[in-house]
Amino acid sequence: MQFIFPSFLWALLLLAIPILIHLFYFRRFKKVYFTNVKFLKEVKDETSNRSRIRNLLVLLSRLAALACLIFAFAQPFIANKEIVQNQDNYISLFIDNSFSMKALSEDVPLLDKAKSTARNIVEAFAESDHFQVVTHNLTGKQQRWLNKEDALLVIDEILATPEVNLLSTVINRQQTLMETAEGNKSIYMLSDFQSNITNLPASIDTNLSVKLMPFQSIQENNLSIDSVWTVSPVPLKNQNNSVVVRIKNNGNEDKDDVRLFVNENGQTKPVGAFNIKANSEIIDTIELVFINDGWQDVEIKIEDYPIQFDDNYKIALKINDEVNIMSINESGNNKFLTALMEGLPNFNLTNQPASSIQYNEFDEQDLIILNDMNNVGSGLATELENHVLNGGKVLIFPGRNISKDSYNQLFGKLAVNNINDFDETEREVFKINTNEFIFSNVYERVDRNVKLPVTNGNYSLSNFSSRGAENLLNYRDGSPFIQKYTKGKGIVYLCAAPLAEEYSDLVKIAEVFVPMVYKMALSSAQNKPIAYTIGSDNLAETANVSIGNESIFKIKGEEEFIPGQSKVGRRTIIDFNDMISKDGFYDLTINDSIVDRFAFNFDRKESLLEFSTNAELKNRYSENYEIFENFLKADVGQLVQDKDKGRSLWRTFLILALIFLGIETLLLRFWKV
Repeated sequence: MQFIFPSFLWALLLLAIPILIHLFYFRRFKKVYFTNVKFLKEVKDETSNRSRIRNLLVLLSRLAALACLIFAFAQPFIANKEIVQNQDNYISLFIDNSFSMKALSEDVPLLDKAKSTARNIVEAFAESDHFQVVTHNLTGKQQRWLNKEDALLVIDEILATPEVNLLSTVINRQQTLMETAEGNKSIYMLSDFQSNITNLPASIDTNLSVKLMPFQSIQENNLSIDSVWTVSPVPLKNQNNSVVVRIKNNGNEDKDDVRLFVNENGQTKPVGAFNIKANSEIIDTIELVFINDGWQDVEIKIEDYPIQFDDNYKIALKINDEVNIMSINESGNNKFLTALMEGLPNFNLTNQPASSIQYNEFDEQDLIILNDMNNVGSGLATELENHVLNGGKVLIFPGRNISKDSYNQLFGKLAVNNINDFDETEREVFKINTNEFIFSNVYERVDRNVKLPVTNGNYSLSNFSSRGAENLLNYRDGSPFIQKYTKGKGIVYLCAAPLAEEYSDLVKIAEVFVPMVYKMALSSAQNKPIAYTIGSDNLAETANVSIGNESIFKIKGEEEFIPGQSKVGRRTIIDFNDMISKDGFYDLTINDSIVDRFAFNFDRKESLLEFSTNAELKNRYSENYEIFENFLKADVGQLVQDKDKGRSLWRTFLILALIFLGIETLLLRFWKV
């Protein structure tokens, strides 16, 4: 047995006081004479013996009570063999502050219980011990030792965070600081041990004592808006824009009458209500009509309690006033194409002769059409390659008498199959690929009632599998009429026949030509995300902006900061540097002008409330980790002392002192002499 405060043992000298009182206390007797004292003498001898025994027992009770009280103040304990005495203690505490810790246990959030437990652990140690407090934030200031007072202050300031890290990452961070310590090392992990982040290392440093303290909620039900996406890559003004919502029930109970809302530019309106089975999901479609162009802030919401971080999903959509198309013509404008564009609202067609192309206008075009050109110069080929690499789209209709070398030079740059000889055989287009975006959701049924183009001649194309061609329209023999290629962030569409009506009646087949050109202009190989995830998405692209030497990008929204930026070709990469911690809409500005807008949402990783049970933790980690059970209703400070300092005995001695005082009282009251 050892003592935390051995100096109190000097107080044992006080035991001499009751002994001295007992030895030097003499009763004075008054003599009384009787005629016959024989009987009285016998009574006197018997009473004196009984009194001496009682007084001795009372003395022993007092001595024992006083000694136990002194031992209690000295705080005795049975030392843990693994703990080296007379060394400082280094204690690292991980407090799980992820959103899943907002779940309730007895109407109290788990995070509050974890903070209270952490405070009790710190209080159980001495003022001279050293502490580290770690959360999912894993900030740099968490990589240092704190004194007891500072550790308690840091624990009080912990708030829930959207950041989530694997527990293996957390414990590696704790072990890194432990390497600087010389003394007794202990790690405490206070968490709900959600299944998708619980991946503790199978083995740890043998000098470390790691304790797992699981917190479990009473209910494990949660609804979440898992994801949102748009059907069309480019939303349009004054038209129905379909937004698809996936909602998940992550619990074991059915949910009825769940209400769905949409907030559009600050105005909230109900969309409907639905029922969702346990552990299932539903997909719903919301139709949005935007009457104004520019940026549109849209938030999809449901109502669920108590975990609410995943009950809304924000998206940022940009509505362009016009869709710009440029047609480069060698033999004059195509009247059918011009008429088509005039009949489509929000579409703007620019015709340019092949002899005087305005390359500086390429960046503004949503689609560039090469109309029956026979020769493609090297300058145009280079500009088209750059345009496609940076996300542009090109639709190519070769002329009847082309220079195959110039075209194949262009196709080599664009990773398109080579073009071969022209065949003047009449052929009928036979098949539409309705699985691809261009013709998806265009026709209710594709059968012989849909009139397809007929050509009086077409070029044959090579078939290099490495080029990744996707057929949109096929001839009866399976050879391609129109193909799609993806290069970089852009798309190339290639037609095997000229657009001129003497070789193809495509321009006259409105049910094919109109939706084809329309959706080609709206298509995208790599859509700009309508939403980003906090903690996962740190990079975003935006168009280059001409700025002065002293002008810089700024992010403005729930938080304001200067992001990292670097130019890559015609795009600028924006680096958020993990500076965004709140969901919301953020503007990328320069000189107070909005250049781009980003919607950020919390990571849905915490939405699935599946936790590792105590049995699972024991099965996987009991060999190298100590798992605490039923500690919430126990004296955590006492548990810590028993585990890290050894078995504390001061309470035992205090109880013994009370018992001996009780024995003394009983002796004095009931033993009469």
